[in-house]
Amino acid sequence: MSPSITKPVQILAKAQSFQTIFSHPKMSIVAEAPGYLQVFSDGSVKRFAPETVAASADPSKEFNSKDIVVDPSKPVTARIFIPTAPTSPNSQLPVIVYFHGGGFCIGSTTWQGYHLFLGGLSVVSQSVVFSFDYRLAPEHPLPAAYDDCYDSLEWLSRAADSEPWLQRADLSRVFLSGESAGGNIAHQVVVRAIRNEACGVGIKGLLSIHPFFGSEERTEREMDKESTNEVEMNDMFWGLSLPEGSSRDYYGCNFEAETAAGLGCDEWRRFPATAVYVAGKDFLKERGVMYAEFLRRKGVRVVRLVEAEGESHVYHLFGPESEATGLLLKQMTAFVHGC
Repeated sequence: MSPSITKPVQILAKAQSFQTIFSHPKMSIVAEAPGYLQVFSDGSVKRFAPETVAASADPSKEFNSKDIVVDPSKPVTARIFIPTAPTSPNSQLPVIVYFHGGGFCIGSTTWQGYHLFLGGLSVVSQSVVFSFDYRLAPEHPLPAAYDDCYDSLEWLSRAADSEPWLQRADLSRVFLSGESAGGNIAHQVVVRAIRNEACGVGIKGLLSIHPFFGSEERTEREMDKESTNEVEMNDMFWGLSLPEGSSRDYYGCNFEAETAAGLGCDEWRRFPATAVYVAGKDFLKERGVMYAEFLRRKGVRVVRLVEAEGESHVYHLFGPESEATGLLLKQMTAFVHGC
């Protein structure tokens, strides 16, 4: 891959109707995330899914899971996780809404890493966990993911009376979370909820894991020659996901541009308590630290920056049962129950 790949891929993503199909062998690859995604010169997209796990309600397990359809017209689906044996059987449980990452182009709540991590999160935090899928780029460039994920909160509020698995969910204590692009989405959903003044649920906190942001201006690490591969991969995903004609200073990429998007001082003070989790070996650590500092400058009342030293990007998905992931689950639990 090279930096020049971004522009033609962006044009293809907006000018053609993409389908997830196997491309004709004569078509050349114009964008690739090895092992996950290929975009071909005819506009077709081929995705490779890692191991997936089916939802199940098994009383012998620590948690149960269930798949639901949120919006059949798009379609948008979700997976619900609940602890099998809650420690307080008669109490209402907080709700954690999780948005998966994948550069806005790949990912699914059915992937094994997500299933195990989020099931574990429901047990450790004693919470109802919703993991929402959303439409992916390049077929559906931004703001499609933001639209779907914001709408998912409104669906959650409407489904409270009809979905049996929501009977113990306390929708006045909702926490948004996500890793990488999902952390970006969680931020945008909070901003939209504040701007609209209502989304049907009470958002009490934001837990952003290794958030995926960027800008036209390069950071010090991004200008380091040793980071060339990471920069090119990030540019590729932004090129596939940004709206036509947008640069990396699009508000969804560059959080500093949020001031132009319209939150005033009083609105920033309504931003929920936020925990930003970064990993010591993660190329995106720099952007995560900048994001936490940005929120503090805006007057957000609680902003915590938590680093996992010696860990890499989304380590909790590649090692959902590791010691480091166990610590992350405890840290997230403490934040949820401390808000």
